[in-house]
Amino acid sequence: MRAITVTDRAAGLDGMQLTDVPDPVAAENDVIVRVHAAGFTADELTWPSTWTDRAGRDRTPSIPGHELSGVVSELGYGTTGLTVGQRVFGLTDWARNGTLAELVAVEARNLAPLPSDIDHTIAAALPISGLTAWQALFDHGRLAAGQTVLVHGAVGGVGALAVQLAHAAGARVIGTGRAAHRPTATDLGADEFVDLDHDRLEDVGAVDVVLDVFGGDLRDRSTALVREGGTLVTISGPPTSQPPAGRAIFFVVEPDRDRLADLARRVRRGELRPLIASSVPIADAPAALAATDRGIGRTIFRP
Repeated sequence: MRAITVTDRAAGLDGMQLTDVPDPVAAENDVIVRVHAAGFTADELTWPSTWTDRAGRDRTPSIPGHELSGVVSELGYGTTGLTVGQRVFGLTDWARNGTLAELVAVEARNLAPLPSDIDHTIAAALPISGLTAWQALFDHGRLAAGQTVLVHGAVGGVGALAVQLAHAAGARVIGTGRAAHRPTATDLGADEFVDLDHDRLEDVGAVDVVLDVFGGDLRDRSTALVREGGTLVTISGPPTSQPPAGRAIFFVVEPDRDRLADLARRVRRGELRPLIASSVPIADAPAALAATDRGIGRTIFRP
């Protein structure tokens, strides 16, 4: 099969190349999925699991990408709950070959059925961003109706879905980003918007939950905004300080079949939409990812 592979950590995106590699083999409880659309996060090339297996052994050349939508083509021994020919979408294991390929081996439990009226491109943009947004807001942030949440990167992959989910839950949503992002953030459901280039973040006032995707100085400044009993949830790395009267939590997204199914239902009802800038062939992945201006939304890849 054809796949994007990486072999040199130092090369970054420049080290991605389209190659012919052996088809994946289904382990126990796996399925083989023919990929129709795949997502990729640039940070993957900094993750140790992209380069080594769980025992710390080199596993290059490795195939990046951990979000997919496609059709089951083969069942591994003992696999139940899915059938050959079924449309599915989901999240692959961090330390196995990924989704920028024609075929991928995935644990069946990490996949959810995909309704026939949801496009594969839309579905491929949901697993990491959607699960991250939900787990950050509700599992870790304990966001409830009537509370206020500050969502950094309100039109990014995670942020755009977080704004919509928080708005649907009855929270007051404050989004952040660049000035050009304001109309999109407002359209998604943000009640207020902070232009990080020109507005003072400190003027936001106290909030119940902060969702941080950037880290660094912005994350540290945001801790002072968390009101008593509130939570700063970050996916950028372990926090360096705690809010004076609240808590700060770093987490890594986890697969969740039931939540994926819920996200799909929200998409079908028109309550949730990932922002997608473009859909390009995997052969063009290096050039597409290297582009300096890809617009608002995710770039999704198709074999």
